[in-house]
Amino acid sequence: MGNDCLAAFIYGAAESSLVLFFGTRRYVTGGKVMQYKEVYRGIFQKRPNRFIAEVELEGVREICHVKNTGRCRELLVPGAVVYLEKSQNPTRKTRYSLIAVEKGDLLINMDSQAPNHAAEEWLAHGGVGFPVKELRPEYTWGSSRFDFYCDDGETRHLIEVKGVTLEEQGVVRFPDAPTARGARHVRELCESMQQGYQAHLLFVVQMEQASIFLPNRATDPEFAKALEEAEKCGVDIRAVCCRVTPNSMEIDREIPVRIQG
Repeated sequence: MGNDCLAAFIYGAAESSLVLFFGTRRYVTGGKVMQYKEVYRGIFQKRPNRFIAEVELEGVREICHVKNTGRCRELLVPGAVVYLEKSQNPTRKTRYSLIAVEKGDLLINMDSQAPNHAAEEWLAHGGVGFPVKELRPEYTWGSSRFDFYCDDGETRHLIEVKGVTLEEQGVVRFPDAPTARGARHVRELCESMQQGYQAHLLFVVQMEQASIFLPNRATDPEFAKALEEAEKCGVDIRAVCCRVTPNSMEIDREIPVRIQG
């Protein structure tokens, strides 16, 4: 496998104690950590388009799939240390997927699917603060498909999850590029509350160290405006940091959210 192969794990295979936060309270529950299979360390070279990157791996330049179509300009810089998961599909055009990157002392997961995997475990083990009796992913309501529907036996809940990778001096922001779809999702969460749902918006920060979440007004003022509307109408808006290793990610703790101003 070579010295740079870090692990050979399967998602959901390793049992752990999952640490969850709700407000200032901490919950420790038995859960499963989101883990990757064969993970290798490489050096980022360039990104010809949003879907692929060129990475030096053990002296060989590999064309890799990028599992995040966001801009990520502050992360994917030439010479950055990145982590690649080897595909288990022998017929796939690209043998590796880029899943994480080092930014100074921070290790940032870049897999756009990882926040939903981590959130599903978090929700199933009471992360939002209520026991979940039914949890359904990819739930269609109105003209949007929300990440999760759940039922606590009395109230119906809709949950939308957004992954966050943009960080500067401990402040994390979303989005890193304009997202009309994201603003629509937020506004439909407000509409769902008029039909008896409780709505939740969960920003999963794909790194360990962050002090506060803010909307990225400079990049997408319309999304920031939608967040302000959601806060006023009672949508439960939270941000959670994650424990990140080259081969895993799990929700760790809640951080403050400031929407206004």
